[in-house]
Amino acid sequence: MDDEILQWDTRADCEVRQILDRIADKWSLLVIALLERRTMRFTELRREIDGVSQRMLTVTLRQLERDGLVDRTVHPVVPPRVEYTLTPLGATLHEAIKSLVVWTETHQNDIAAARYAYDDKVEAEREAARGQG
Repeated sequence: MDDEILQWDTRADCEVRQILDRIADKWSLLVIALLERRTMRFTELRREIDGVSQRMLTVTLRQLERDGLVDRTVHPVVPPRVEYTLTPLGATLHEAIKSLVVWTETHQNDIAAARYAYDDKVEAEREAARGQG
């Protein structure tokens, strides 16, 4: 069977698709990027990630820990101190993500221009349709 077909399996129960869905969501990408720099506590992560709720950050960290991308360490002090760090596996993912970020930074103006052109085209089509009605 062609390996390329397996890499792009679109079935909902495809494990590769499930992993991509998990690691490619905006919160996971941000957590991985921040933890690449250093070990952080939950409150530090929440403060750094604009717009994330406590619940969503908790869910994201649990999923990343389950996938072996993040380690969670609970220090036995009062109150408990919990720290998160990127695992070696998570660090390899960060390397792949950096390529995507560099591509995005390189092409952000091209994408903005394409969006403006699309929006102008859609608006012109709406105006033309109103004129015919």
